[in-house]
Amino acid sequence: MSFAPVLHAEWIKIRTLRSLLGALAAILVATAAFSALAAADADDSDPLFSVFFGVSFGQIAAIAFGTTAVSSEFRGGALRLTLSAVPDRGRWFAAKATAIALPALAVGLLTGFVTLLVGRAVLGTAAPGWTEGLRGAVGCALHLTLMALFAAGLAAVLRSGVATLSVLIPFLLIVSFVVGDLSGSVADFLPDRAGQVALHSSWDGALGPWSGLAVTALWTAAALLAGAWSVRRRDA
Repeated sequence: MSFAPVLHAEWIKIRTLRSLLGALAAILVATAAFSALAAADADDSDPLFSVFFGVSFGQIAAIAFGTTAVSSEFRGGALRLTLSAVPDRGRWFAAKATAIALPALAVGLLTGFVTLLVGRAVLGTAAPGWTEGLRGAVGCALHLTLMALFAAGLAAVLRSGVATLSVLIPFLLIVSFVVGDLSGSVADFLPDRAGQVALHSSWDGALGPWSGLAVTALWTAAALLAGAWSVRRRDA
Protein backbone atom coordinates (compact mmCIF):
# COMPACT_ATOMS: atom_id res chain seq x y z
CA MET A 1 0.00 0.00 0.00
CA SER A 2 1.34 3.44 -0.95
CA PHE A 3 1.77 6.26 1.55
CA ALA A 4 -1.26 8.36 0.50
CA PRO A 5 -4.00 5.83 1.40
CA VAL A 6 -2.24 5.01 4.67
CA LEU A 7 -2.19 8.72 5.54
CA HIS A 8 -5.85 9.02 4.57
CA ALA A 9 -6.75 6.11 6.86
CA GLU A 10 -4.85 7.67 9.77
CA TRP A 11 -6.57 11.01 9.16
CA ILE A 12 -9.97 9.27 9.32
CA LYS A 13 -9.02 7.86 12.72
CA ILE A 14 -8.11 11.29 14.04
CA ARG A 15 -11.15 13.17 12.79
CA THR A 16 -13.57 10.50 14.02
CA LEU A 17 -12.24 10.28 17.60
CA ARG A 18 -13.94 12.89 19.79
CA SER A 19 -11.13 12.87 22.33
CA LEU A 20 -8.65 13.93 19.65
CA LEU A 21 -10.89 16.69 18.33
CA GLY A 22 -11.43 17.84 21.91
CA ALA A 23 -7.67 17.96 22.50
CA LEU A 24 -7.19 20.07 19.36
CA ALA A 25 -9.90 22.47 20.49
CA ALA A 26 -8.33 22.64 23.95
CA ILE A 27 -5.04 23.80 22.42
CA LEU A 28 -6.73 26.95 21.11
CA VAL A 29 -8.97 27.58 24.12
CA ALA A 30 -6.30 27.04 26.79
CA THR A 31 -3.62 29.06 25.01
CA ALA A 32 -5.83 32.02 24.15
CA ALA A 33 -7.67 32.12 27.49
CA PHE A 34 -4.62 31.93 29.75
CA SER A 35 -2.73 34.35 27.50
CA ALA A 36 -5.54 36.90 27.78
CA LEU A 37 -5.55 36.58 31.58
CA ALA A 38 -1.77 36.98 31.73
CA ALA A 39 -1.78 39.96 29.36
CA ALA A 40 -4.37 41.74 31.47
CA ASP A 41 -2.03 41.64 34.48
CA ALA A 42 1.31 41.99 32.67
CA ASP A 43 4.15 44.48 33.00
CA ASP A 44 6.12 45.88 30.07
CA SER A 45 9.28 43.81 30.57
CA ASP A 46 8.42 41.10 28.01
CA PRO A 47 5.25 42.01 26.08
CA LEU A 48 5.63 39.16 23.59
CA PHE A 49 5.62 36.49 26.28
CA SER A 50 2.73 38.25 28.00
CA VAL A 51 0.77 37.71 24.77
CA PHE A 52 1.77 34.04 24.46
CA PHE A 53 1.97 33.06 28.13
CA GLY A 54 -0.88 30.57 27.66
CA VAL A 55 1.22 28.29 25.46
CA SER A 56 2.51 26.73 28.68
CA PHE A 57 -1.02 25.37 29.16
CA GLY A 58 -1.85 24.84 25.48
CA GLN A 59 1.13 22.53 25.10
CA ILE A 60 -0.42 20.18 27.65
CA ALA A 61 -3.41 19.79 25.32
CA ALA A 62 -0.95 19.30 22.43
CA ILE A 63 0.84 16.44 24.17
CA ALA A 64 -2.53 14.92 25.09
CA PHE A 65 -3.43 15.00 21.38
CA GLY A 66 -0.17 13.39 20.26
CA THR A 67 -0.25 10.83 23.05
CA THR A 68 -3.85 9.75 22.50
CA ALA A 69 -3.45 9.49 18.72
CA VAL A 70 -0.70 6.89 19.17
CA SER A 71 -1.69 5.15 22.40
CA SER A 72 -5.14 4.33 21.00
CA GLU A 73 -3.40 1.88 18.66
CA PHE A 74 -2.22 -0.19 21.62
CA ARG A 75 -5.67 -0.79 23.07
CA GLY A 76 -7.79 -3.81 22.19
CA GLY A 77 -5.45 -5.14 19.52
CA ALA A 78 -6.00 -2.18 17.21
CA LEU A 79 -2.36 -2.15 16.12
CA ARG A 80 -2.55 -5.76 14.94
CA LEU A 81 -5.49 -4.89 12.72
CA THR A 82 -3.69 -1.82 11.40
CA LEU A 83 -0.54 -3.77 10.58
CA SER A 84 -2.52 -6.50 8.85
CA ALA A 85 -3.61 -3.81 6.38
CA VAL A 86 -0.26 -1.98 6.35
CA PRO A 87 2.54 -4.52 6.91
CA ASP A 88 5.24 -1.87 6.42
CA ARG A 89 5.54 -0.61 9.98
CA GLY A 90 7.85 2.25 9.08
CA ARG A 91 5.39 3.56 6.49
CA TRP A 92 2.53 3.29 8.94
CA PHE A 93 4.36 5.18 11.68
CA ALA A 94 5.41 7.89 9.22
CA ALA A 95 1.77 8.27 8.16
CA LYS A 96 0.67 8.39 11.80
CA ALA A 97 3.21 11.12 12.58
CA THR A 98 2.14 13.11 9.51
CA ALA A 99 -1.53 12.76 10.42
CA ILE A 100 -0.69 14.17 13.85
CA ALA A 101 1.56 16.96 12.59
CA LEU A 102 -0.76 18.45 9.97
CA PRO A 103 -3.82 19.18 12.16
CA ALA A 104 -1.55 20.17 15.06
CA LEU A 105 0.20 22.70 12.84
CA ALA A 106 -3.08 24.02 11.43
CA VAL A 107 -4.58 24.44 14.90
CA GLY A 108 -1.26 25.83 16.13
CA LEU A 109 -1.26 28.54 13.47
CA LEU A 110 -4.87 29.43 14.24
CA THR A 111 -4.01 29.48 17.94
CA GLY A 112 -0.97 31.68 17.37
CA PHE A 113 -2.85 34.29 15.37
CA VAL A 114 -5.94 34.32 17.60
CA THR A 115 -3.75 34.63 20.69
CA LEU A 116 -1.79 37.46 19.08
CA LEU A 117 -4.95 39.40 18.23
CA VAL A 118 -6.40 38.89 21.70
CA GLY A 119 -3.14 39.84 23.36
CA ARG A 120 -2.75 43.00 21.30
CA ALA A 121 -6.30 44.01 22.13
CA VAL A 122 -5.70 43.49 25.85
CA LEU A 123 -2.26 45.15 26.02
CA GLY A 124 -3.13 48.07 23.77
CA THR A 125 -0.17 50.41 23.26
CA ALA A 126 2.10 48.10 25.30
CA ALA A 127 1.59 45.25 22.82
CA PRO A 128 4.51 43.98 20.71
CA GLY A 129 4.80 45.16 17.11
CA TRP A 130 3.40 43.16 14.23
CA THR A 131 6.78 41.82 13.10
CA GLU A 132 7.64 40.51 16.54
CA GLY A 133 4.07 39.35 17.08
CA LEU A 134 3.97 37.35 13.86
CA ARG A 135 7.27 35.72 14.78
CA GLY A 136 5.66 34.72 18.06
CA ALA A 137 2.54 33.37 16.34
CA VAL A 138 4.60 31.17 14.01
CA GLY A 139 6.86 30.12 16.86
CA CYS A 140 3.79 29.22 18.91
CA ALA A 141 2.45 27.01 16.10
CA LEU A 142 5.77 25.25 15.57
CA HIS A 143 6.31 24.69 19.27
CA LEU A 144 2.85 23.18 19.79
CA THR A 145 3.30 20.91 16.77
CA LEU A 146 6.71 19.72 17.93
CA MET A 147 5.40 18.98 21.42
CA ALA A 148 2.53 16.93 19.97
CA LEU A 149 5.01 14.90 17.90
CA PHE A 150 7.39 14.56 20.85
CA ALA A 151 4.54 13.04 22.87
CA ALA A 152 3.59 10.78 19.94
CA GLY A 153 7.12 9.38 19.75
CA LEU A 154 7.25 8.76 23.49
CA ALA A 155 3.82 7.11 23.43
CA ALA A 156 5.05 4.68 20.76
CA VAL A 157 7.93 3.72 23.06
CA LEU A 158 5.88 3.41 26.26
CA ARG A 159 2.79 1.98 24.53
CA SER A 160 0.53 3.58 27.11
CA GLY A 161 -1.25 6.90 27.18
CA VAL A 162 -1.36 6.94 30.98
CA ALA A 163 2.37 6.25 31.26
CA THR A 164 3.23 8.89 28.67
CA LEU A 165 1.11 11.60 30.27
CA SER A 166 2.38 10.61 33.71
CA VAL A 167 5.90 11.32 32.50
CA LEU A 168 5.31 14.40 30.36
CA ILE A 169 2.80 16.47 32.32
CA PRO A 170 4.82 16.55 35.57
CA PHE A 171 7.94 17.18 33.47
CA LEU A 172 6.37 20.15 31.72
CA LEU A 173 4.93 21.61 34.89
CA ILE A 174 8.21 21.29 36.79
CA VAL A 175 10.32 22.70 33.96
CA SER A 176 7.92 25.53 33.14
CA PHE A 177 7.12 26.71 36.64
CA VAL A 178 10.09 25.67 38.80
CA VAL A 179 13.24 25.23 36.74
CA GLY A 180 12.22 27.53 33.91
CA ASP A 181 13.34 30.75 35.56
CA LEU A 182 16.94 29.51 35.67
CA SER A 183 17.82 31.02 32.29
CA GLY A 184 21.29 30.20 31.00
CA SER A 185 21.31 26.76 32.63
CA VAL A 186 20.79 23.29 31.20
CA ALA A 187 17.03 23.96 31.54
CA ASP A 188 17.25 26.14 28.43
CA PHE A 189 18.03 23.05 26.35
CA LEU A 190 15.07 20.98 27.51
CA PRO A 191 12.35 20.60 24.86
CA ASP A 192 9.75 22.67 26.66
CA ARG A 193 11.95 25.66 27.47
CA ALA A 194 13.93 25.70 24.21
CA GLY A 195 10.87 25.97 22.00
CA GLN A 196 9.41 28.82 24.04
CA VAL A 197 12.42 31.10 23.48
CA ALA A 198 10.67 32.20 20.26
CA LEU A 199 7.87 33.59 22.42
CA HIS A 200 10.07 36.06 24.30
CA SER A 201 10.93 39.59 23.26
CA SER A 202 14.44 39.05 24.63
CA TRP A 203 16.25 36.13 26.19
CA ASP A 204 19.43 35.96 28.28
CA GLY A 205 20.21 32.32 27.53
CA ALA A 206 22.41 30.76 24.87
CA LEU A 207 19.56 30.09 22.44
CA GLY A 208 17.73 32.40 20.07
CA PRO A 209 14.16 32.06 18.75
CA TRP A 210 14.96 29.72 15.87
CA SER A 211 17.86 27.87 17.47
CA GLY A 212 15.55 27.18 20.42
CA LEU A 213 12.96 25.67 18.11
CA ALA A 214 15.74 23.68 16.45
CA VAL A 215 16.67 22.18 19.82
CA THR A 216 13.04 21.19 20.41
CA ALA A 217 12.97 19.72 16.89
CA LEU A 218 16.01 17.58 17.75
CA TRP A 219 14.28 16.27 20.86
CA THR A 220 11.21 15.52 18.76
CA ALA A 221 13.22 13.76 16.07
CA ALA A 222 14.89 11.61 18.72
CA ALA A 223 11.51 10.68 20.23
CA LEU A 224 10.06 9.81 16.82
CA LEU A 225 13.10 7.72 15.87
CA ALA A 226 12.81 5.85 19.17
CA GLY A 227 9.09 5.37 18.54
CA ALA A 228 9.71 4.08 15.01
CA TRP A 229 12.35 1.67 16.31
CA SER A 230 9.94 0.41 18.98
CA VAL A 231 7.14 -0.12 16.45
CA ARG A 232 9.44 -1.99 14.07
CA ARG A 233 11.18 -4.20 16.64
CA ARG A 234 8.52 -5.05 19.22
CA ASP A 235 5.55 -7.35 18.87
CA ALA A 236 2.22 -5.73 18.07
